[in-house]
Amino acid sequence: MTEQTGAGRTNQKQRTRTAIVTAARELIGTGTEVTMPAIARAALVSEATAYRYFPDLPSLISEALAGVWPPPAEALAPVADSADPVERTAYACEFLLRGILARQGSVRAMIAATITRPQTVTTRPGIRFGLIDHALLPLEDTLGATDPDAFTQLKRDLAVVVSAEALFTLTDLCGLGPDEAVSSAVRTASTLTEAAVRSTA
Repeated sequence: MTEQTGAGRTNQKQRTRTAIVTAARELIGTGTEVTMPAIARAALVSEATAYRYFPDLPSLISEALAGVWPPPAEALAPVADSADPVERTAYACEFLLRGILARQGSVRAMIAATITRPQTVTTRPGIRFGLIDHALLPLEDTLGATDPDAFTQLKRDLAVVVSAEALFTLTDLCGLGPDEAVSSAVRTASTLTEAAVRSTA
């Protein structure tokens, strides 16, 4: 094998990988169901080829989503000047849930994978935790300093509410429309945060 032939094959492999990731990213952007066969079709490769590059759907989705979500400080820029943790938490909750609705096919696929294969949980983005931490920055020197256990518990409580699981419970099981579901979750997140703020007064 010549050096040129080897380089050509390497380039072809990179093009194939890029095509698969691009197809996944575009499918994710539609909000529809995300599956390996659908991604392979969109990338014009066989499903077997897609699996040669990515061992499972979560690893492919994880790579496709890399860089799609902004960092917490950027996401919460509209409330950057607010020192009100309730307002900041409400904004963070709505930001996350709206983003999930826009990409729900991929989010559902990731949740399904982590339920059936718990060992894949590390490939699931932990976006909510960064948003919650950033939203609660005004409480670090108050509740975080006086009662760190309560501060940690608030973050855990919010992680349950500011989440895809909460959103899908409200839409799938409670029958709420997307906007109603987001509003319900935001109300709950705000109530939890407000109660914590009152405890520091």
